[in-house]
Amino acid sequence: MTETITLVPGAVPLAGWRAIYRGAPARLDPSCAAVVAESAAAVARILARGEPVYGINTGFGKLASVRIEAGDLATLQRNIVLSHAAGIGEPSPVPVVRLMLALKLASLAQGASGVQPATLDLLGAMLARDVIPVVPCQGSVGASGDLAPLAHMAAVMIGVGEAFTPAGRLPAAEALAAAGLVPASLGPKEGLALLNGTQFSTANALAGLFEAEAVLQSALVVGALATDAARGSDAPFDPRIHALRRHPGQIATAATLRALM
Repeated sequence: MTETITLVPGAVPLAGWRAIYRGAPARLDPSCAAVVAESAAAVARILARGEPVYGINTGFGKLASVRIEAGDLATLQRNIVLSHAAGIGEPSPVPVVRLMLALKLASLAQGASGVQPATLDLLGAMLARDVIPVVPCQGSVGASGDLAPLAHMAAVMIGVGEAFTPAGRLPAAEALAAAGLVPASLGPKEGLALLNGTQFSTANALAGLFEAEAVLQSALVVGALATDAARGSDAPFDPRIHALRRHPGQIATAATLRALM
């Protein structure tokens, strides 16, 4: 049985992200609950004071000076998600999107974004039950965050868009219902928190690293087999030669080839 990776914000080792990319289940460390709840309570206190605070009860961008009334705050957060879910192209690979979900979960769990515990619970449940948003491979990335890809992720959380599931590709509302989940009703600042961040870029960068690792491992095995088949010498891999060069990668590669041969 595959080991479940526990997400401790800021302390997940590279091996943990690699395992999630390869399909390992993940869960958030329960110790995050208190700081997440306090972060959400801080947003509630801001609203109670009635002061305009960007992203909570104001518009966005050029509309930052426009005050949004309390009755429209949920619509504001929903609209920022839907307006940015404008990616194009083929769906991103499921392993990359799984990794994006896990990265986002760990980021929000630091308790600095003001999201509700229920929102994190839904994100974690989607990851655990393989409700993986369909995220187009092209869209706004890197400017104020990976806005378009993360908007497609957040859209599924509110029941809009599509998701890959064990039963196939389904409309978001059906996918959530099939997994026993209820779409989120985003509170103040939550849409903004879900869209800001670079989890899509990071997931793709990690995927590139993990696939490159597999290519390197294959190249080492092929190299050892080819040398052996040609009755080549293993003298070039003598550790004394590589110790003189002092290149850690070269030393490790030579050691691997010696071990394989």
